[in-house]
Amino acid sequence: MNGSSPITVSLLIPTLDRSGAEKQLVALACGLPPEEFQVEVIALTRGGPLETSLVEHDIPLTVIGKRHRIDLSALGRLKRHLDNIRPDLLHTWLFAANAYGRLARRASPSTRVIVSERCVDTWKSRWQLWLDRYLVARTDQFLANSRSVAEFYRSVGIPAEQIEVIPNGIDARDVPVADPDTHPNIDELRHRVRTAFDLPVDSTLVTCVGRLAPQKRLDDLLWAIELLGHHTPAAHLLVVGDGPERTRLEQVAEQVGCRQRIRFAGHRDDVAEIWAASDVAWLASDFEGQSNSLMEAMAAGLPVVASDIPPNAELVTDGITGNLIPVGDAAAFARCTVGLLESPELARNQGRAARQRMIEEFSDRSAIDAHARLYRRMVHPDPAAGGSN
Repeated sequence: MNGSSPITVSLLIPTLDRSGAEKQLVALACGLPPEEFQVEVIALTRGGPLETSLVEHDIPLTVIGKRHRIDLSALGRLKRHLDNIRPDLLHTWLFAANAYGRLARRASPSTRVIVSERCVDTWKSRWQLWLDRYLVARTDQFLANSRSVAEFYRSVGIPAEQIEVIPNGIDARDVPVADPDTHPNIDELRHRVRTAFDLPVDSTLVTCVGRLAPQKRLDDLLWAIELLGHHTPAAHLLVVGDGPERTRLEQVAEQVGCRQRIRFAGHRDDVAEIWAASDVAWLASDFEGQSNSLMEAMAAGLPVVASDIPPNAELVTDGITGNLIPVGDAAAFARCTVGLLESPELARNQGRAARQRMIEEFSDRSAIDAHARLYRRMVHPDPAAGGSN
């Protein structure tokens, strides 16, 4: 550790809901060595279920209470908070926090600002991309969680020399594994999960986890499970998560004729057990950053079938650690899954290779250590390096 006092870090994010960026932030806050880093979390809009982990690790939480898209009173509260705390580093996550954090920087001019971009944000409008570029001058470092995200932000005008990639991390060591050789009680777990969702105990379970939003292309998976059902009558789709598309998707499932094959589970606290009790994982998104749910499925040793977009291809080596399918091709999702179900050894080998990759290349400890190195470098730059970053 350089210096005699801890490095103070404020992590700013809109909410503490059960989503990918929020999980990564909380894991980082709880995993940084407390003797070296004094961490606080600021929720711009509201807290959420992930607050529990912060409480368990004695991480202070401040909720700003932003209520509107443009909320000057919330910006004022954030400025006052930063003026009182004066952290060494303000690390912001997701668009609203990235914008408000940099706009509030003048309240603590000595604070260095790190901005995390977590997705290939093709959804952003012109004014949002303009604001991102405008606020470059108030940004000391950009972080991307995949090469694809870094490339996207370079393409919209963020200076390449300011962007560093730190992949998401996952703790695969204690994850229940969908492999009888590793999980001796797997049959009992499979039975329990199927019973919980009123499924036949011998059903083939295909699972997808994520926010029910348009980018996830869940319509494709509804069609895919309908097609798969003609070959594998026991196949069912479990959709874990919630979001603005849920009601519409339930209606589409009725129209497609596959409603009896689908369970909409909503938010769950037992996702790790659900993955372990599943047979195949699906992800159909047309854009991502680096999918936490895909990483979780791979860590559980599941064969995965995912859309062939660059962020997914950074995790999945087609045919080895999973399978990549053209975006929007529901029939290909079904065909690929049939191949896995008909070749249990292939499915098992892919799942084991996927889990090994998560352990070796995407551990949570590696992600935390990479952030710690960046934080040290920004607060205690090495003069011999010829720069502050």
